[in-house]
Parts: sequence; C-alpha cells; structure tokens
Amino acid sequence: MAPIDPEAYRTTSRARWAEAAGAWGTYRDVIQAAAEPVSHWMVDAIDPQPGHRVLELAAGPGDTGFLAAELIEPGGTLISSDVVEEMVDQARARAAELGVTNVEFRTIDAEWIDLPTASLDGVLARWLYMLLADPATALRETRRVLRPGGRLALAAWADPTENPWASAPTAELIAMEAIDPPDLDEPDMFAFRDPQRIVGLLEDAGFEDVAVEQVAIVYRYRSLDDWWDTMLDISTSLAQAVGTLTPAQRDDLRDAVDARLAQYVADDGSASLPGLTHVAAAGA
Repeated sequence: MAPIDPEAYRTTSRARWAEAAGAWGTYRDVIQAAAEPVSHWMVDAIDPQPGHRVLELAAGPGDTGFLAAELIEPGGTLISSDVVEEMVDQARARAAELGVTNVEFRTIDAEWIDLPTASLDGVLARWLYMLLADPATALRETRRVLRPGGRLALAAWADPTENPWASAPTAELIAMEAIDPPDLDEPDMFAFRDPQRIVGLLEDAGFEDVAVEQVAIVYRYRSLDDWWDTMLDISTSLAQAVGTLTPAQRDDLRDAVDARLAQYVADDGSASLPGLTHVAAAGA
C-alpha cells in the first residue's frame, strides 16, 4: 500500500470534518455520555487551577474543555479549538447552552498551533493525534506552546478488537471486498493502538513523566438501528463506502454487522457497545 500524500490527506480530512460537524452536534449527548469518563480523566490529569490558560484541540462540541473551564475560574481562559470553523460553531453553541463565558473560540490546526511559545498551562486533545498526517510535529507544537511544568492529556483508541462499536462495519466491508483493509499505521483512528507508540512520540517531542492508562467506555443506543444511523452521520468515510453498495449488498452488510454485534443487544433491543481507549498524560 502506497504511503499517503500528506497534503491531500489534510485537505480531505478537513472537508470530511466540516461535512460531519452538524451530526457531531446532533449526537453530542450520546457521544459524551459514553466519553464522560475519558473527559474527566483528562481534565484531572492536567490539574487545572484558577488563572490557568488551557487549550482544547479538536474540541468538537467542546465538552471536555468545558469541564476544565469551570476549574480555571476566576481569571482563567479556555481556548476551544478545532481544525474547521464548522466544528468550532458546534462548541460555540454548546458553550451558550451551558453558560460558559471564560472561553475563546479559535480555528487551530494542531500541526501548526498559532499561539505563542510557552503561553499555556494545559492542553487537552481527545482522540486527535492518531488522525493527523504528522502527529510527531503536532506533539512538538503542543510541547512548544506549553509553559515549563504545563500538562498535556490525550486520548487515543486501543485495538479495533476492543472497539466493536467502530470496527464492526469496517471488518464486514473488508470481508465483502467493498473496501481495502486500511493501513493502521497511517493516520487512522487505531493508529495509536500500541501504547508504546504514544510513549515514544511524547518522549521524542520532549515531554516528561509520561503515563498511559486505559479507560473502558460503553456507547448506549435504543437499538442497533439508532447506532447505525449515528455512525453513517458522524463518519463520512463509512457513509461513502456504504453508498457504493447496491441495496442488496447494504442489506447483507447490515445483517453481517448485526450478527457481529448481537452479543451486545439486550432483550428489549437496546444496544450497549463497548469501547476501550488509551489515555495519556505528560509534563512539559
């Protein structure tokens, strides 16, 4: 498999996030209900204090950063950012709902963080770095903008087998020969499945006291149909792949996926789909 073209990948990635931004706002409740333990772990790991200046990268609707925002008052500021303005708009709307006022909203690319050197006390990045064309550069940029003693907390998905909520459709599409197997060592949601890669990248970027743990989560849906509709809306790559199938093939795909996930469906039809994520913290 040929290596990716980094610039083409960045352009495509931005377009996909812009297209999916509205769906991430629509499904924010169910996503954050599952991700809440991850958000709390990360916020605790940066030890936010009154007066701190904290950046959230790839904030999406912003929920992780907003947990920190209340802890850095009085005098502190959260910078809620994403790579596309459409995602920043989702965080802006969520902040208005919550009444969070000590927040700035910025469009920021994690590979080129447009902030002064040593200007931040903490950085939060939930499920970001493994998706980037150049995560090493992004982590060096993160280290640059942190003050000495500042803290980074990140999350990155563990192995596909630990995350059937996301990996089941891909596995069945591969089995149908509808898509090629992805190169998981290129930018991919599972590119950081080996925690040693996380440790190595953080240390190479100049971080110290690196710690990696795992947090189990559960996505809960009223039915597998609800889960499927959510996935098609928030994942433009999945929607694109499914869109190439004939109606009969789409039926076959759903049958195969439903069979793979049947063990997580209760008698009332509700689905509780498990996931596992690495979480890491390090000091600047």
